[in-house]
Amino acid sequence: MRDTLPKLEKIPFPGLRRARLDTLQMNLGYLCNLSCVHCHVAAGPNRTELMDWGTMETALAFMERQKIRTLDVTGGSPEMNPHFRRLFQAAHELGVHLMDRCNPTIIEEAGFDWIPGFLAEHRVQVVASLPCYQSDNVEKQRGKGSFDKSIRGLQKLNELGYGDPDSGLELDLVYNPVGAHLPPEQSQLEQDYRAFLEHEFGLRFNRLFALANMPIKRWGSLLLSTGQFDDYMDTLRQSHRPENLAGVMCRDLISVDWQGFVYDCDFNQMLELGLGGERVHLADLLDRNLEGHPIRVSGHCYGCTAGQGSSCGGALSDNSAERPAIING
Repeated sequence: MRDTLPKLEKIPFPGLRRARLDTLQMNLGYLCNLSCVHCHVAAGPNRTELMDWGTMETALAFMERQKIRTLDVTGGSPEMNPHFRRLFQAAHELGVHLMDRCNPTIIEEAGFDWIPGFLAEHRVQVVASLPCYQSDNVEKQRGKGSFDKSIRGLQKLNELGYGDPDSGLELDLVYNPVGAHLPPEQSQLEQDYRAFLEHEFGLRFNRLFALANMPIKRWGSLLLSTGQFDDYMDTLRQSHRPENLAGVMCRDLISVDWQGFVYDCDFNQMLELGLGGERVHLADLLDRNLEGHPIRVSGHCYGCTAGQGSSCGGALSDNSAERPAIING
């Protein structure tokens, strides 16, 4: 579904080139136990796309040859891929830092009670989606009962030490706006999350990532159907801060889809915009140096540079301007 692509391609964005590759982000498939309104992947229970083990073996070889430091796994709910544990065990043996972008409601689903213990055993950094700290807003995006399930899943992670500052088990939460607007200032929102969740549920976490909603796939279609698409894009463009260009995730990350094809980021993957404009498989990149290569950009990229900035690691830091952006030309 590329319904927003023609509009996005007409919106110019500053050119970028890649710095040193540090992170391999892998989308293990679009299968998920939820169908969230803001999902830029359009994941859900009826999706059948799942990465096979052969593609994962290629990714492991790539990580070893390219000296990748971080494996960042997403979905859907990545734990629903039957090879999830095998992949993480193998990557753990390579000494790679592991990140699981976890929808915490999955922990409450039948057959997935192994998740907290497995993640703790392999010292996995958990990045858990909790789009608000109040139930009404969460259930508007994720469905009835999703807030309570999320809280119970997070409490089970806490029981194993996740969120404790001295445990080494990092638990980060992810906020997404409910409407067609930018997220509020991240540090203040983190304080609000921390105070409420600790007081009401005894929950602990390390950091909050405030992410802007991307105008693609399910969220882009909703914006189009409600006549908000152009206004939202205007908001993103008018809020663009050039200093955020230095910290966007595509500078040191590539994204791999469930079939093994490579993109400059997860958002480009959903728009079928191949790496630097090419359709290339990870198997063809095992020994290729990508530093300095052009990054495919389009109008949706303003979602990462608007306001405080929004990347896979949340708001972009104020000192990102100290790292020079590599501009095309």
